[in-house]
Formats: sequence, C-alpha cells, structure tokens
Amino acid sequence: MTGLLVVTAVPAEAEAIRAGLTASTAPDATAPPDVTVLPDVTVLPVGVGPAVAAAATARLLALAEAAGRPYRAVVSAGIAGGFVGRVAVGGTVLADRSVAADLGAESPGGFIPVEDLGMPPELLGGGRIVPADPGLLAGLRAALPGATVGTVLTVSTVTGTAASTAALAERHPDAVAEAMEGYGVAVAAAQAGVPFAELRTVSNPIGPRDRSAWRMREAFAALTAAAAALH
Repeated sequence: MTGLLVVTAVPAEAEAIRAGLTASTAPDATAPPDVTVLPDVTVLPVGVGPAVAAAATARLLALAEAAGRPYRAVVSAGIAGGFVGRVAVGGTVLADRSVAADLGAESPGGFIPVEDLGMPPELLGGGRIVPADPGLLAGLRAALPGATVGTVLTVSTVTGTAASTAALAERHPDAVAEAMEGYGVAVAAAQAGVPFAELRTVSNPIGPRDRSAWRMREAFAALTAAAAALH
C-alpha cells in the first residue's frame, strides 16, 4: 500500500498544497543538501466539476491498485464558497459528509432530491450523501483544531443569486460550504473501497456573484497552511 492521494480541481490548488507539504517537512539528514524529501503524499489536479473529478480519481485509484500500490486514502481539497454566518472567508472547512446538492429534479413545489424520485442507492454510487471516513476525519480534525466541520455541498453550477443561496441554505441547514468536486471524488473512493475526506478553504461568501468579494490569496494561503495536516 502506498500513501495519500490528494486531488484538486486546478493546478493552483495543487501548488498551494505542495507548498504547504514542502514547508512542513522536516529535513532528512540522509538526503543530499539540494533535495527536499516530501511525505508520502501525491497531489494532482484532476479537473473542474464532479464528473471529471470522479472519472479522473477513479482512474488514478485503479492504476495504483493494478500496480500493486493502492492508495491508503483520498482527499478532495481546494477552495470553496462559504455560507455566511457558518464559516468565515479565509477559514478552513472539513466535510463530515459530501452531498450532491443539485442531483434531483425541480418542481413547482421546490427541489426534489434524486432519492425521492425512486432511484435505488446502487444506481447513485451508494447515495447522494457520502460521509467522510471517520478515522481520516478524526485525524484531520486533530491536526486542524480551528477548522469548521460540517456538510460540504457539491454543485455543478456555482450558487450566484440571493434566492438560490437562501433555498440552498434552507435545504441544507448543516452545510458550511459549497464546491464542485467533492461528491465525485467521494463516489470514486467509495467504489474503490478507499477512505475519503474533503478539505476546503473559503475564498468567498456564497451569495450574489461579486468578484470583488473574493479573497483568493487568503484562501490559497489557508490551503497551504492546512496542507501540513495531510502528512
């Protein structure tokens, strides 16, 4: 068995995590002076959105297993939007579960989750809600005591209006953040029998789209700081 697989959406997130792993790695006295020895963590960008994240993660897990070096766990990591009043911009979030928030149907009476449409769990990759692995989550919580723990929603369309924000917050009162890949990675991990967790740092409040409110630098800095927990 090999180490931890950390997947991000974009290269900038992967670079932020690698920077944190490098900074937090103790020098190896046996290594040449110009060589930095990183912990047994593989960090790769796999693309934006749940579909490509699931497909790419499944491929990485399958290739590692076929090579006789399966990963011990997989973490979906990156930046996210945060629900106002539940987590601050620049804060760190750990998912206790990853939820496919827009997997279902619209109706005159509101959103209908896909499981309420009569779909059996086996056709949903185990369900619309995937809990984080308890042991993996406990380790991350111990390493990141200041992190906010709660549901992280996975959406295919980023929330950008007051009405949609209110509806999403009402449907998911325990949700703290939304991103676009966690559920896809979670399903890939579940299908491979590999423990899963999701780690996010908050770049913007969820609400009407306003790029002036984004704090990307702060979110990437927080991601680099949080990466030390991935040893």
